[in-house]
Amino acid sequence: MVTATAGERHISMDAVRGFAVLGILLMNIVGMGLPGFAYIDPTYYGGSEGANLWTWAVNFVLADGKMRGLFSMLFGASMLLVADRAERGSGLSPNQTHYRRMFWLLVIGLLHGIFLWYGDILVFYAVAGALAFPLRKLSARALIAIGGAVFVGLIAWGLYKHANLEALNAAAMAPGASAAAMEAWKAASFSLGPPPEALQMDLQGFGGGFMDALKQRSMMFFLMHAVISTDEYIEAFSLILIGAGLFKTGFFTLGWTTRAYASVIAFGYLVAAPVTAWIAWTIAASGFDAMVTHELSVWTAAPRIFVALAHAAALMQLIRAGALRWLTERLAAAGRMALSNYVGTSVITMLVFAGFGLGLFGELQRYQLYFVVAGVWALILLWSKPWLARFQYGPLEWVWRSLVRWSPQPFARPTVAAA
Repeated sequence: MVTATAGERHISMDAVRGFAVLGILLMNIVGMGLPGFAYIDPTYYGGSEGANLWTWAVNFVLADGKMRGLFSMLFGASMLLVADRAERGSGLSPNQTHYRRMFWLLVIGLLHGIFLWYGDILVFYAVAGALAFPLRKLSARALIAIGGAVFVGLIAWGLYKHANLEALNAAAMAPGASAAAMEAWKAASFSLGPPPEALQMDLQGFGGGFMDALKQRSMMFFLMHAVISTDEYIEAFSLILIGAGLFKTGFFTLGWTTRAYASVIAFGYLVAAPVTAWIAWTIAASGFDAMVTHELSVWTAAPRIFVALAHAAALMQLIRAGALRWLTERLAAAGRMALSNYVGTSVITMLVFAGFGLGLFGELQRYQLYFVVAGVWALILLWSKPWLARFQYGPLEWVWRSLVRWSPQPFARPTVAAA
């Protein structure tokens, strides 16, 4: 058996966070190496048959939204931990600590999104974290209930928007449709896919020089945050609250019984994952029809959270049993350096795919992208533990902490003089 804590750190939380950091790349790599809409529709670019189709399907079932969901829930758990440490005397009040952290996270996220990866999630967390913080002292049940209600409400809102899309489509396709109906459908159908010129803009922008890529990335970043991904702020808020509630129950710190974790694993893998697999099969069978994909992508949010929790529960069981310690310890180290590893991944992949790097943007098939993923994973697992043996924080964690306190924090681990 291994302990769940080490000093003020929770090894189990760190390991799940490290797992999520690695897992997020499974999905991000598609937008990093291929034109953006290939993330949703593999027929758009990168291949949609054979190994490419299976790659899309497996990731859709096990990774799409699940790793981001885990990361979001752990953000809520960490929010409570940081506030608790501040209350026990760290020089700043919990409010000062949290809102300074969110301000600087927002700055880091904006820089990351504009200069490295337009699919940044840090901005979402900074905004949602600022809104969620006042609710932190609610009971675990209340936090989970509010977060769950917001999450369900978001699904209902998505279905409502899809029903409006269907109505606009029917009106535009009806015999003798008015010019107004056709124009309304043209405007609304933007959410179903990019305009035809977007493909060439992606290829030329991200495959070109530094300024070409910066221009395209900036446009994509602001488009996503202002238009496409508005719902992501709400989802992040709901999952942060659920994560905070689960933390209070002991879920992320081995506070549940083995049987309880087993129940989460069973429901996630035997119920939620097969439902998601059915959704994936239905989308593929439709030929990735835009309307079918749009509707079912809304529904897939329902089982998504349970698959994510099953991943976390399975890792908890490994840690509790002391199994694969070589792996869980390296995952924990990667999780302690989550910000550095998340942003560092973007630096590496930009240099691999950009025209001013290796120039592989749009050159690999979907399944071939995962050779790059494997290389990045190996690097993260290899460097994180040795780094933390010499330094107290990851590079960006140190910068973030120093900015919050507006003073350089101790970085290198103190050495013990030989007797």
